[in-house]
Amino acid sequence: MGKITKKRKESLSKIDRTKLYSVQDASALVKEIANSKFDESVDLAVRLGVDPRKADQMVRGVVSLPHGTGKDVRVLALVTPDKEAEATAAGADFVGLDEYLQKIKDGWTDVDVIITMPSVMGKLGPLGRVLGPRGLMPNPKTGTVTMDVAKAINEVKAGKIDFKVDKTGIVHAPIGKASFDADKIAGNADELLQTLMKLKPSSSKGEYIKSIAISSTMSPSINIDTKVV
Repeated sequence: MGKITKKRKESLSKIDRTKLYSVQDASALVKEIANSKFDESVDLAVRLGVDPRKADQMVRGVVSLPHGTGKDVRVLALVTPDKEAEATAAGADFVGLDEYLQKIKDGWTDVDVIITMPSVMGKLGPLGRVLGPRGLMPNPKTGTVTMDVAKAINEVKAGKIDFKVDKTGIVHAPIGKASFDADKIAGNADELLQTLMKLKPSSSKGEYIKSIAISSTMSPSINIDTKVV
């Protein structure tokens, strides 16, 4: 077992492992124990009572966090020439088509989100093996395949994220930075939790939200009371 650092011991000492915190209290505490020199990301992990192996219990969706993620999201807009000016004006970091398709084919994936148009999806199909495992393949369900390119870029830049339950039944999502006010972290957490509740599959029986934990990049996790949802 690795040695526990002084900072981690200090963080652990501030968490009551027997307690289930409210979203507000947990948001304040995660700020307090995030003691790295960089601005740590804050993440929420929600364990759901679903079986992801069953298609009718796959939980996936998008949410616009009211206070953003605090991250500078790098957006690639794969668009036809007539849409390039629109994408550039909306703030896309990279705009083009064939040259970027070739770069991706050669292994370049230095972006966070790819937004494209329905007419371009045919060209992206062969790149599924590169983009899929990295979560970069555009999808109409997440709003990243659309004719309204400017709107999609603005939403992503403002804090729209997509999430998907993993094979263990857990949804992991970034909900801000440790530098955020506790109220903003809590507000983002609430928005994600309420969105998850709306997506509860009708075939999911029993307890839906099994556990909730919040943590920063380097901190231990803090357990949140599921009854607050």
